[in-house]
Amino acid sequence: MRVGAIGVFRSLRGFNYRVWIIGAFVSNIGTWIQATAQDWLVLTRLTHHDASAVGIVLGLQFGPQFLLLPWTGGAADRLNQHKLLMVTQAVMGTLALGLGLLTVAGVVRLWQVYVFAFLFGSAAAFDAPVRQTFVAELVGDGDLHNAVSLNSTSFNLARMIGPAVSGVIIADGGTGWAFLANGVSFAAVVMSLGFLRLGDLDPHARVTRAKGNFIEGLRYVRGRPDLIAILAMLFLFGTFGLNFPIFISTMAVTVFHADARGYGVLSSVMAVGTVAGALFGAGRREAGFGSLLAGAGVFGIGCTLAALAPGYWWFAGALVVMGAATLTFTNTTNSLMQLSTEPAMRGRVMALRVGVALGGTPIGAPLIGLVADRFGPRWALGVGAASGFAAAAVGVYAAVRLKRGAVFAAGTRR
Repeated sequence: MRVGAIGVFRSLRGFNYRVWIIGAFVSNIGTWIQATAQDWLVLTRLTHHDASAVGIVLGLQFGPQFLLLPWTGGAADRLNQHKLLMVTQAVMGTLALGLGLLTVAGVVRLWQVYVFAFLFGSAAAFDAPVRQTFVAELVGDGDLHNAVSLNSTSFNLARMIGPAVSGVIIADGGTGWAFLANGVSFAAVVMSLGFLRLGDLDPHARVTRAKGNFIEGLRYVRGRPDLIAILAMLFLFGTFGLNFPIFISTMAVTVFHADARGYGVLSSVMAVGTVAGALFGAGRREAGFGSLLAGAGVFGIGCTLAALAPGYWWFAGALVVMGAATLTFTNTTNSLMQLSTEPAMRGRVMALRVGVALGGTPIGAPLIGLVADRFGPRWALGVGAASGFAAAAVGVYAAVRLKRGAVFAAGTRR
């Protein structure tokens, strides 16, 4: 079957999706500028190359995804998603500006970074499930997999730009200006939300406010062995594998002795792989369980190559492999779980997906940081490799138990 540019970018035919993705792209650049600056600030300014502190920041930032699960998914299913996104994006922009002002003024302390990481993570916990399910309102279920992949393409194109820009900003002006740049970038996505044609949205039925909505979501997932298998794979992958800030920063600083620009370049190089993975997914007509197995297995191989890399550019090449595998895996979980879930349950199911994928970070990130401190960053990458292989093994076991993926394929045709 021929897959041309029209097929890959078919979601862009809609006005609302075009406006949304432009605003999101600008904001995503700011997000990566801040992420790079935050890791650099903690690792080189507020501590003496303490990878455990970077792990704590990651844990505080992503922990709320799990802690707030009883409320985040219900909010996505119950509230007006357009208005909720306006609020969450504005809050995150304000927090970025606040941290930037403290840093520019020269008064920022490590505990303050911890506090801002937790607050930012709390806002993001409400933002993530509604942002993911809002895509279906923009394009409808027919183009959902394509739109999810294009969202990831936008996010990772920004990842190619943001870290490199951040390295320049840090070198020339300091980390505080990187945080301020991110705060300003949130104006783009808020403005794009304001420009949407609300009458063209395809909203799904909202659920009523009632006690037990979160428990209802858990019961729904408990009755779906296919979703349970995906969540188990996500837990392993997210807890021990998705710790790139630790992997990249510790390898850059302690192994290759790179400066801020060199660190930013590594983060941008990894985005080459993630963009490739996202575009590959956008060209596919539908998600498949086989992509989960391939993504997890190739990620394990990429981490192994990164751990054994003899030089800076060998490591950069391994990051490309890791990036492509990560996007293949995460995008497929997103599409499979949304398309196989009843519309009224999607917010809660996607909140659970994000919570499992990122909520294990308070466990995994400090552990990976400790391994990097005690045994070296190459051993930390070895743990990441093990997580990819373990997730693939869980997937193979689930596919055999569920008649070689027949349940997954049936779920996507509902």
